Amino acid sequence: MKIPPDLISFFKKEKEFLIATHINPEPDAIGSALALSAALESMGKKTVLYDRDGVPEFYRFLPGYKKFKNSISSPNMLRLPLVLLDCNTPKRAGIERLNFKYSAVIDHHETESTFGDIRWIEPRAAATGIMIFYLIKKLGVKLTEEIAVNLYAAVAIDTGTFRYSNTTAEVFNIAAQLVKAGANPAVISQNLYETWSEQRFLLLCMALGTLEKSDSVAVIHVTKEMFDKTRAKPDDTENFVSFPRMMKDVKISAFFREENDNNWKISLRSKGDINVATIAKLFKGGGHKNAAGFEIKGRLKDVKKELLQAISQHTNIQKEK
Repeated sequence: MKIPPDLISFFKKEKEFLIATHINPEPDAIGSALALSAALESMGKKTVLYDRDGVPEFYRFLPGYKKFKNSISSPNMLRLPLVLLDCNTPKRAGIERLNFKYSAVIDHHETESTFGDIRWIEPRAAATGIMIFYLIKKLGVKLTEEIAVNLYAAVAIDTGTFRYSNTTAEVFNIAAQLVKAGANPAVISQNLYETWSEQRFLLLCMALGTLEKSDSVAVIHVTKEMFDKTRAKPDDTENFVSFPRMMKDVKISAFFREENDNNWKISLRSKGDINVATIAKLFKGGGHKNAAGFEIKGRLKDVKKELLQAISQHTNIQKEK
């Protein structure tokens, strides 16, 4: 994987960094940021980690998670060079109103922008964690257990724990090196998938009860009322979108989460060559070929209909059912 030479020079030259990642973070974003922070600090650098939404409770097994701040209140933070991870627009990180003197972007999403003085975008990378693995190696930093655990979690979540089509021999090779450095696959998998609260489980049951199918598309949703009834939190809906995709005749699954009155966050997942990033882009969203999302305002019935029409018009899903 070719790393831009100016990115390497940037990390060697600067002494302090503000590392930020996208809102509603998951382990690829969190783990990549924590691993990069640990690597830079081992080089004698200083880092500040930022995420507007903080680290969800069920990802707080990741070593170093307490480093994250959820506000940029100090003027000194704005003077630091920005490293934007696992996204490539300030808006995706909730910092679009802030100005930074210098910025570097490291991301693997298919949809991209022109933001960043230095840009390293690798859509073919299975995870941003893969890119950070190579970057750390290039910087000459030894893989510690802390770095290995964070990167393994990053790679695991974005490959569906090595089940998705982006799982390659390269991915397995990197995972093996991370295990050798101290990552425990069983412990990480248990923390990722088997530490649900009762509230989260009840919310999933309610969400699955909303299932609607249209041809090869499955849709579920969660409303504010459902959050109130179960006392669950928005973070608890992480990965809900993947459950309808388990059905063999489903090619695309969509999950609608109500943020506030008639404002919806939509997550999309697909199988095979169906590119949901192109669908998300129609609604000013983005993502990967098989995992993308966007936000939309309107009545649930109307926005569902709008999405299904877009899928019908811009994919060949009808031919694949």
